[in-house]
Amino acid sequence: MSDVDMPGWKRNVALFLTGQTISLFGSMLVMYAVMWHLTIETRSGSVLMLSIVFGMLPQAFMSIFGGVWADRHSRKLLIMGSDTVIAVATLGLALLMASGVDSLWVIYAALAVRSVFAGIQTPAVSAMIPQIAPTDQLMRVNGMFQSIQSGMMLLAPALAAVIYASFDIVAVFFVDAATALIGVGMLALVTVPRLVRSDAADGPVSYFGDLVAGVRYIGSNAPVKWLVSLFALVMFLVGAPSYLTPLMVTRTFGDEVWKLTANELFWGGGMLLGGIIMATVGPRITRRVRLMVGSVVATGVLVAGLGVSTNMWVFFSLGLLIGIMFAALNTPAMTIIQERVEPEMQGRVFGFVGIVMTVAMPLSMVVFGPLADQYSVESLLVLAGVLLVAVLAAILAVPAARRSLAQVDIAPEPAPATTDEPAGDPVEVSGAPRADNP
Repeated sequence: MSDVDMPGWKRNVALFLTGQTISLFGSMLVMYAVMWHLTIETRSGSVLMLSIVFGMLPQAFMSIFGGVWADRHSRKLLIMGSDTVIAVATLGLALLMASGVDSLWVIYAALAVRSVFAGIQTPAVSAMIPQIAPTDQLMRVNGMFQSIQSGMMLLAPALAAVIYASFDIVAVFFVDAATALIGVGMLALVTVPRLVRSDAADGPVSYFGDLVAGVRYIGSNAPVKWLVSLFALVMFLVGAPSYLTPLMVTRTFGDEVWKLTANELFWGGGMLLGGIIMATVGPRITRRVRLMVGSVVATGVLVAGLGVSTNMWVFFSLGLLIGIMFAALNTPAMTIIQERVEPEMQGRVFGFVGIVMTVAMPLSMVVFGPLADQYSVESLLVLAGVLLVAVLAAILAVPAARRSLAQVDIAPEPAPATTDEPAGDPVEVSGAPRADNP
């Protein structure tokens, strides 16, 4: 579908991306502030591991249901509702800590509540983008989303450091609640076409029938299955090391807040630059899987390089390059799924993508976090980089994996623009008519 078939899509995309960026900005403030608070107060890899587990495992569990809900209900309302509950939970944590309750378990509980509703929100966000953006603009929109989020990642640690150093972590929580509510208000202004399921032919489909259908779809769709495997590999072997870099900075280069901030700025700057590159040249890239594979190999080499870096600025620069490589992996992968998966299945597919990503991170921290209390972070970074390249080579040695990824390597040709249907009429997409949300 081209932009001729979706009048007003630029306004809707602009409102959607801006609102989500503001909301995510507040979430990033909390992420950095909590990570630094726990790092400075405890200097424990095990504590960081528990924060990741409580902050991500509930999201993985809820993504199972969130993906189905995103295919059965209004994705817009799911996102708005989740953001609202997250804001309320954050306010509750702020009030508890302001009253003197500062137990680690209070922080863990709040992280878990936020994670539950992130599991509902995330599949809906990813599945909603193809509803409001033309197919031939998906790579550009995904690149823009990546770059805007990364831009917030540059601003968030700096502002988090200012608020955390000048006030305390409670002030960060109040800011996060405010940004979540602003994001909800902006999303309310977006006109979102929804998919109207037609179950007349096969009869009503139950909730668990939808869930089983999603599992079967992914199991039978080899390209999606191997793309998800690549995600799992990268998140497991890069995710935990990225969270351990503040620990290495603290142990090796000093525990000043500006050094922790600089570390995050370089990683965020890399993802910003990578997102800009993808938004600019991404639509002209035809061999997307080859780009992804090259990015994973480069990431492995760069992660190992972190472990042998003895100069702080070299260490930061390698983080910037890893950020670029992650954007070069993430943007085409999301675009391929949005292009190749039927719209009425995208919520469930992105739900399972979310499960893999959120399970891989805490599982990685379960392995690497305690090891960081026994061994140097440097040695763990070298090990992770080497394993990343080795496991990728093992995956590509499987003939079925190579064939499946080759099927989606070449970008599809843009569909010719049509003007036969007047604007506002229902649009048939993969057998499901579209109608406007109330």
